[in-house]
Amino acid sequence: MSKNMVATYGDARLPRYTSYPTAPQFSDAIGAMHYADWLQQTGFGTTSLYLHIPFCRSMCWYCGCHTTITERDRPILDYLDVLHREVDLVADRAPTVLDIRDIHFGGGTPTIIKPDEFSALVGHLRQRFGVHREANISVEIDPRTLSTDMASALGMSGVRRASLGVQSFDPVVQKAINRIQSAEQTDNCVRQLRAEGIARINFDLIYGLPHQTVSSCIATVKTALVMRPDRLSVFGYAHIPSFKKHQRLIDETVLPGASERIEQAEAIAAALVSAGYLRIGIDHFALPDDELALAAIGGTLRRNFQGYTTDQCDNLLGLGASAIGKLSHGYVQNAVAPGLYAKRIAEGSLPTAKGYRFTREDLMRSQLIERLMCDFSVDVPTIAQQYGFPPEPLLDSNDTLRTMQADGIITIEAGKVTLCGEHRFLVRAVAAAFDAYLGNSGRTFSQAA
Repeated sequence: MSKNMVATYGDARLPRYTSYPTAPQFSDAIGAMHYADWLQQTGFGTTSLYLHIPFCRSMCWYCGCHTTITERDRPILDYLDVLHREVDLVADRAPTVLDIRDIHFGGGTPTIIKPDEFSALVGHLRQRFGVHREANISVEIDPRTLSTDMASALGMSGVRRASLGVQSFDPVVQKAINRIQSAEQTDNCVRQLRAEGIARINFDLIYGLPHQTVSSCIATVKTALVMRPDRLSVFGYAHIPSFKKHQRLIDETVLPGASERIEQAEAIAAALVSAGYLRIGIDHFALPDDELALAAIGGTLRRNFQGYTTDQCDNLLGLGASAIGKLSHGYVQNAVAPGLYAKRIAEGSLPTAKGYRFTREDLMRSQLIERLMCDFSVDVPTIAQQYGFPPEPLLDSNDTLRTMQADGIITIEAGKVTLCGEHRFLVRAVAAAFDAYLGNSGRTFSQAA
């Protein structure tokens, strides 16, 4: 990619488009009563669950998640008690026993809880919901803290996939982000999980971190490949210290610039592709037999709050502090602060703090953006007409698309917008051309590249 192209587009601050409309559009005008009504009114088909465990033992300075640092177990136990009660509240308000096909535990560090606590939580989900016997259960793991007993509990609870935080194996980078994690710790974690029948392993890597270079990125990939994860996500570090104050502990003077970030991302991609991984979307890589690769090849790849996914469920229910759900009516998000979340549950109320009600235009634009993010191409007339809208205003009156077409980033033929191969890392900039709200929220996003 030319330096001019990087200067024009690469530094733009844009959403990652794991949802549309994006979270800054959520409003406290949508609350617990709306969520309760939506639960009752939704014609439930298949449903997925996201459970948020917002605790860690130490803070990683790059982290953009909602998490609380605690050295004590009592806050975690209290939180789990509240989480069990939220499960009951949601199950009681649903019009039928929900058909659960996908469950994801995120954080924070979900495996910070004890093995018997995890087993009890999964058991409670099975008791209150109709968890399918082949449900895809996945969990995020900090390899530095996984115990043998916890690995066993995960396997016994039906976990099929584990996502391991790695970020970088470079000790200089690790020190700069306050996350010291050896390759041996990670390898031991992988072996424990596979021994318990958890065959599918994901690694999370990050580029654009302080002191990171192309050579250190390639070295990290080579170390990771020895453990042969089935899937890797490769995210660009989003430095937003105004939003996440602990990021102020990172020295901004040693952060790579836009051109360096792109070089790092492309070097990682080249190393993974040469090792036999397929490139999925903008930031995922998977072995050819992985479900994500098969979905990408088959045109069924989706994108949600966890990134690229094979989850085809009709609804998503978010459980836990800050968790976001999606029903046919719109998005709902729980209170972010664990204390406020617990207070609302204690009052017998759903802990919804804000949300968003979809319009038909939102749904159309959401599908346009999702297909671009997943396929790097979108048939605008077909999708617009599905929702009863003319395609011309989306195309002919779109100055951003015309500029990108002139710059050679995209082609437009018969209303089909397609990114040119070498510019695929700018897909978020193309997606933003269909975002009716961008620029109206005052929120700062991460760099486009």
